[in-house]
Amino acid sequence: MLHTRSFKILWLGNLISEFGGAIGGIINGLLLYELTGSKEWMATMWLCYFLPSLFIQSLSVPFLNNINKEKMLFVIQLFRSAVYLLPLLGSIVGINNITIVLLVILQCTIGILQPIYASISFALIPIYCEDNKLVSANSSLDATIRLMSFIAPGIASFFLLVFPLHFLYLLTTLLFLLSAFAIHQLPYTTTRSSVNKNKKSWLTAFVAGYQTFFSYPPLWKLTLLSSAVQFAVGATMVIKIPFFREELGGTSWEYALFAAAFPLGYVLGTFLLAKLPKNNVTLYLGLFGGGLSFMLLSLTPSITFALISELLGGLLFPLFNAQSVAIFQRVAPGDQLVELSAIRLLFLRITMPLGILFASLPLPTRDIYLYIAGLIIFLAIVSFFKGARVSSKHLTV
Repeated sequence: MLHTRSFKILWLGNLISEFGGAIGGIINGLLLYELTGSKEWMATMWLCYFLPSLFIQSLSVPFLNNINKEKMLFVIQLFRSAVYLLPLLGSIVGINNITIVLLVILQCTIGILQPIYASISFALIPIYCEDNKLVSANSSLDATIRLMSFIAPGIASFFLLVFPLHFLYLLTTLLFLLSAFAIHQLPYTTTRSSVNKNKKSWLTAFVAGYQTFFSYPPLWKLTLLSSAVQFAVGATMVIKIPFFREELGGTSWEYALFAAAFPLGYVLGTFLLAKLPKNNVTLYLGLFGGGLSFMLLSLTPSITFALISELLGGLLFPLFNAQSVAIFQRVAPGDQLVELSAIRLLFLRITMPLGILFASLPLPTRDIYLYIAGLIIFLAIVSFFKGARVSSKHLTV
């Protein structure tokens, strides 16, 4: 799989960043629970991540075209590196309440910066890649994220056996610095003159961005489908552990295998995608197959069958995800891609908390799996036959 040097640099920066972020998420939760022993504080930590993120992202859309993209990625990584030193500062002071406040500041900062980083990185991919490599580029980046979620917990656990918790904050800081160093090697694709030329009033740019988004059916239809997937992801975040431990009676080490099955399948799915034709059949087969995996989980009689279902979901979902992202990048006007990608990401991030709320309803866990499966399968079938057929030129690889 051949890509440009710039894409490889972006991929490396994202790989290091995702690894650092995955370890950071683990140690933030561990430290907060160690200090408070409270599930309510754990929920507060996630709210501190999501709420500022959604608010800032919705307001920042008009500004994203008026910045130097590569420089902004570099600055964001430096900020991330710096804020992960805050818990160390709290430990030096030695007052638990101060450490908790600094953890909240850390979560808010990361929540604000992550969607901006993701939107800009998304918009740079078609600049750094040839058009016929977009699907493979997106699948490799997506697989990188899944792979980091697969290996980071094990590596973090190993380090915690050897080093104190605060050592991992130094490690996370170093990882974001390394990511910033990698991204600093990217060539600038935005000049000062083009930035000034694109400047509009906030309201004009805000309205224009959403008008453009909804004037291209492939953009909002595929975003709707991806949002349904994120809704399902949010729901499974709530029910996954109770389902496995209570419904299936699994042990902790068996749950570790269960949690690893989907990201492992996802990495394998990216290799499968490289061998298959890119068309409407494989696009919606991936969505349908992902929904089918949730249905199988609702019916599974054993842990072995649950592992197979998760592996199947991971294997098939990339067929939809990587292709739908590539279509978005091809259809969206190039001069508005970064703000349109921010709008897309906003919809995706809104639906995940909605899935969390849905899974919090007093429903049996198997029924929740069945409902989200039915939603995704229904949307996949309707979209394939009439709702969101995509032109072959946007799927060509």
